[in-house]
Amino acid sequence: MQSIRYGVARGVFSNEAGLGSAAITASSVTTSSHVQQGYINMCGTFIDTIIVCSITGLAIASSGVLGTVDAHGEYITGSDLTIAAFSSALGKPGAVIVSVGILMFAFSTILGWEYQGEKALEYLFKKKTVCIIYRVVFAVIVFFGSIVALDIAWSFSDIANGLMAVPNLISLIALSGVLAKDTFKHKSLNGKI
Repeated sequence: MQSIRYGVARGVFSNEAGLGSAAITASSVTTSSHVQQGYINMCGTFIDTIIVCSITGLAIASSGVLGTVDAHGEYITGSDLTIAAFSSALGKPGAVIVSVGILMFAFSTILGWEYQGEKALEYLFKKKTVCIIYRVVFAVIVFFGSIVALDIAWSFSDIANGLMAVPNLISLIALSGVLAKDTFKHKSLNGKI
């Protein structure tokens, strides 16, 4: 049960499927069909989860570094394990590539969360001062998130994601009939899904 919880939590963190946050970013595009935009967003989830995460998992499993311990005698986990796996096959350039990729992912994730939160507050309150206060609070939370222990940051993230998922999943169930109708209408107009 713990493995399922951990896998779902990391999977949701990886691609945000089911949280409703990706819809905020997707709604900012100009498109002729919201159904078509939904298909594009599903491609992002597929690429991130099936392709990128599978390649990372296979690299770790096949590298021989799984089960390696660090200088303190503890198992290498997380990004350190990924860096070790890629550097075992690609040497120093592999470690640099993965490190830069992790840095870019972390930075773009922080920017994306800030944007999504700000857009939600902008929609709810329609006041610029609320958004400015949010930016300051967000910056403080990001600072503390970067200095607290990793397990505390993950626990906070998992709780926040769970709190986002509950109302979104209720809304998805309530709107599933409308979504099905729009999808079939789109299919009949375009002759394909």
